[in-house]
Amino acid sequence: MQSRQSDRPAAPLFRALALSAALVFSAQAFAASPVVRIDGSSTVYPITELVAQEFQRFKLNEVHVNIGVSGTHGGFAKFCRGETDIASASRPILKKEMDECSKAGVRFYELPIAYDALTVIVNPQNDFVSSLSVDELRRLWEPRAQGKVNTWKDLNPAWPAQKIKLYAPGADSGSFESFTEVIVGTPRSSRSDVSTAEDHGVLAQRVAADKDAIGYLSLDYYVENQKALKAVAISEGKEAAVLPSVDNVRSGRYQPLSRPLFLYVSEKSLEKPAVRDFVDFAMKNASQLVVEANYLPLQPRAYSENLERIAAKKVGSVYGGENKARMRPADSLQIFRALIHGS
Repeated sequence: MQSRQSDRPAAPLFRALALSAALVFSAQAFAASPVVRIDGSSTVYPITELVAQEFQRFKLNEVHVNIGVSGTHGGFAKFCRGETDIASASRPILKKEMDECSKAGVRFYELPIAYDALTVIVNPQNDFVSSLSVDELRRLWEPRAQGKVNTWKDLNPAWPAQKIKLYAPGADSGSFESFTEVIVGTPRSSRSDVSTAEDHGVLAQRVAADKDAIGYLSLDYYVENQKALKAVAISEGKEAAVLPSVDNVRSGRYQPLSRPLFLYVSEKSLEKPAVRDFVDFAMKNASQLVVEANYLPLQPRAYSENLERIAAKKVGSVYGGENKARMRPADSLQIFRALIHGS
């Protein structure tokens, strides 16, 4: 009697086919999941990362948030090309960037989310620099200092003749623009013999490894690495030098390196439920999450006003394409209290 061959696949082959089908289905499901695309500031990254983690947990991981760190300038470039839904920024959008967005038909909402303080740091082995004035920082960082201020003694005769090594965020960073505008007096004006990195975490590592180093980064990155870094107190004019801290930023005492941070959201992207849900979640939870990320939150009313501007379709920037967000000696405390306390 002739035996009949079974139509059923052998068990190992069946399992392999089932696994393959499951993987294909899983990949297709992931590809079909809504995605929120964010790129921009390294300074704002700890906030967007934490918000994204909590949002994805809230959504049971059915929405994915992709975050890039191209720097404020690089993030705006992608945003204005329509490549991202949200740009994170450590300064207001500039006129040339607004023009690029306009050409591409990208309308946006400007949402302040937190306050930060640029923090000047040195290596902990440096036992002679505990404070610097704005004037000393300018004499160290301005373009004409290159080739002239090479050692600590060149900056202060009481200090040793050890070579200074400078570290700073890269040219695409809003931190670089803000620091140079406040300290040097002209945005993006700096000596060129500086080691740069867009990632503030990398800057922290480099300064921690170099006993002759001085640099600047976001307060959050200093707080996260304070055992390996030394913060420098800053003075302006006849005021006493003040160390950067959340309390000193909140009181308005730490000047002039305090600054607001922003999210810019595409009007078109807000038509996507995932993006709208993300923005709603961010604004409704910012007061808590900003603190957890080691930044200073705005007053609670500021976050609800962000959502009200979206509801009223008030697109554009209130800064007119200029970096007017930095604190100025004459009006810093008044502006700060208005943003933080609503007074």
